[in-house]
Amino acid sequence: MNLEEYFARTGYKGSTAKQDLETLTDIFQHHIRAVPFENLSIHCGEKITLELEHVYHKIVRRKRGGWCMENNQLLGWVLKGLGYDTSFLGAYVFNPHQNAYATLMTHLVVKVVIEGKAYVVDGGFGVSYQMWQPMELVSGKDQPQAPGVFRFTEKNGVWHLEKVRRKQYIPNQSFSNSDLLEKKECRKVYMFSLEPRTVEDFRFQCTYLQTSPDSLFTKKSICTLQTTDGFRALIGWTLTETTYNYKENMDLVEFVTLEDEEVEKTLKEKFNITLETKLVPINVKGSYTI
Repeated sequence: MNLEEYFARTGYKGSTAKQDLETLTDIFQHHIRAVPFENLSIHCGEKITLELEHVYHKIVRRKRGGWCMENNQLLGWVLKGLGYDTSFLGAYVFNPHQNAYATLMTHLVVKVVIEGKAYVVDGGFGVSYQMWQPMELVSGKDQPQAPGVFRFTEKNGVWHLEKVRRKQYIPNQSFSNSDLLEKKECRKVYMFSLEPRTVEDFRFQCTYLQTSPDSLFTKKSICTLQTTDGFRALIGWTLTETTYNYKENMDLVEFVTLEDEEVEKTLKEKFNITLETKLVPINVKGSYTI
C-alpha cells in the first residue's frame, strides 16, 4: 500500500507538499471522478469487508469502487498519510420514503481540520448528493457547489446536511415520474454528531447492509461516478447521465434502459469497471432517488 499507487489510480499529479484546502480539494475531486460509489460486490456474490488492505486492493489494484465505509476509509488513510489532521464521523442517512432518518449509523465520513477550520470530506455518497468540495463545518451557511447548494445546520450538538437542487429537464418523458428522480427541491441528506468514530463502529452495519432484505443495498445494484460536469449512475438496468447547470438553473437528466447483455459493457465503458464474477442486476422500485 503506497500513496503513489493510489494517485496513479485517481490520476492526481499535483503537489502534496502543502496540507492546505486547495490540495485537499484537488485530491478529493480526483477521487470522486475516478472511484465509483458502488455496491456491485453484493450482487456478484462477493463479501464487502472493512479491512483497509482489502479496501486498498479492491479500489486501487482491481480498479473497483466501494460504498462510504470503503471510499472514505481509503480517503482518510491517504489524507492522514499526507499529514492532514483527520478523523472519522458517523452519520444517519435520511430516508425520503419514510420521511425519517435511519436509526442505524451507517454512513462514515471524514473530518479534516486545516488551520483551525473543520471540514467534512465525504467521497462516499454518490449520485446527486455527492459533494464536490470539502464542506466547512459551519451552521446555517449556504455552500454552493456544482451539484447544487449544500448547507449544514446544527442544533444541540446534532448536525444536519441538506441540499437544494436545480430544476430538472428530462428529455425522455417516460421517466418523468421515475422513482429514481428526486421530487423535492430541498432534501435532507444525513445527520451526525462530532463524536469521533472508528472503523470498528461500523462492523455490524457493514454486514447488515449487505445481507438484510430491508437494506437499500440488497434491493438495488448501484454504480455511480462523478464527471467533470455532472454524474452518471447505473441502478439496476437504468443508466442515468446528469449534466449540471446545462441551462441556467437547470440540470439535464437523461435516462436509458439497458438490456442484460449491455450492463457489463456499460460498466466498462462508462465507469471503467471490469467485474471478476457475474453481476445479477436488481432494482426494487421505490427505494432510491438521484
